[in-house]
This record gives sequence, C-alpha cells and structure tokens, in this order.
Amino acid sequence: MIESILSAITSTPVFGIALCVGTFEIGRAIQKKTKMTLMNPLVIAIVLCIAFLMIFRIPFDRFDLGGDVLNVLLGPATAILALNIYNQRATLKQQFVPVLLGCVVGSITSIALVVLLCHALGLDAAVSAALLPKSCTTPIAVGIAESRGGITAITMIAVLLSGFIGAVCAPLFARIFRITDPLAEGLAIGACSHALGTTKAAEIGELQGAMSSIAIGICGIITVFLSLFL
Repeated sequence: MIESILSAITSTPVFGIALCVGTFEIGRAIQKKTKMTLMNPLVIAIVLCIAFLMIFRIPFDRFDLGGDVLNVLLGPATAILALNIYNQRATLKQQFVPVLLGCVVGSITSIALVVLLCHALGLDAAVSAALLPKSCTTPIAVGIAESRGGITAITMIAVLLSGFIGAVCAPLFARIFRITDPLAEGLAIGACSHALGTTKAAEIGELQGAMSSIAIGICGIITVFLSLFL
C-alpha cells in the first residue's frame, strides 16, 4: 500500500520540483542560521536530494521528470542577470575595452588549463570535452559539451564545483592577490565561477555583481567560439 502511494506521488513532475525547492529552502535556512559560506544552499540541496532518493530507493528517472522542467528555467534565470548589467550600463560603456580583454584572457586561460591538464592526466576525449566549458554557466556549458560528444553529467558536476569554489573562495582570493578594484573583482568571479559565483559577487557589491553578470555572457560566447577550433 505504502509503495503504491509512493510510486503514485513520485511518478509526476511535481515530485521532482517539490523536492528541489524544498531541499533548497532547507539549505537557505541552514546557511542563514550558521552564516557560513561553506553551507551553500545549492550544494546542500544536491546532497539532500541524493540522500532522499537513495533512502527511499526512488529511481532517478522519476525525479528527473521534475528536473527537466527546472532545467528549462535555467535559460530565463540566467537572462535575469541582465538587470544588473542594465543598472551599470554607464560603467560598462566607459570600461568596455578592459572588460572585453579581461573576459578574453579569462576564457583562454580556463580552456588552456583544462586542455593541458586533461592531456597530462591522459583523460579520454569524452571527459575532456565535458570539462572544457567548466567555467561557463550551465546552459552554455551543457550545449558545448553535447556538441563535442562530452558527458553532460560530468560537465554539470564540473560547473557546480567551479561555481562553489568561486562563491566560497572569491573574497579570500581577492585578498591574497590584492584585488581592490570592484570591476576587476567582479569580472574575475564571473569568468571563473559563472552564476553561482555571481550570487556571491552581488553580495560583495552591486558593481561586482554587475561585472560578474557581464563576464558570464561574454565568456560564454568566447568559449563557444574557441571550442569550435579545439
């Protein structure tokens, strides 16, 4: 009886959506309570979702019915970051060349390091293709990985880790490398840790958040272009 009820509940997209939203809210509550950057709501939500599915032995395919719905929203959610860019359009106009050059250098450095490390570690083509767009936001990264025959699951994990490290360590790196310019700080965060890092940049300051949002888009376009020649 219990199994049939559980099966009926988990066989609809509502289950996956509710589990994602519920675990994320739990993560937010934990972060608010502990006030620890390491307690990232997204990471907590992922851990709780995995634990829930394993404990109740729920097939991933059922969870993914709702996950597919949320994946569709990744594009619009990323586009909303344009609001920060609009609010800082005067600064962007004045600093357009440094912003563009910073994003180009950041993208090239990220891709070059991935290619060199994958070659040094002897990783196969599918894994290398999956890791190549690790510093892009998820919708762009998955698209690049799929077009090159990469394993999208690895891509999503790599993107998550890049974003998490940026969100947690960005203030520390800024102090270590003595980055005091908010424009440079924001571009560095966005170029390395995409949307997840941008949430931290927005907490640091409005200009940092806007520049990080800009870096997401520009670096994404540059990475797509460069991936065509690799």
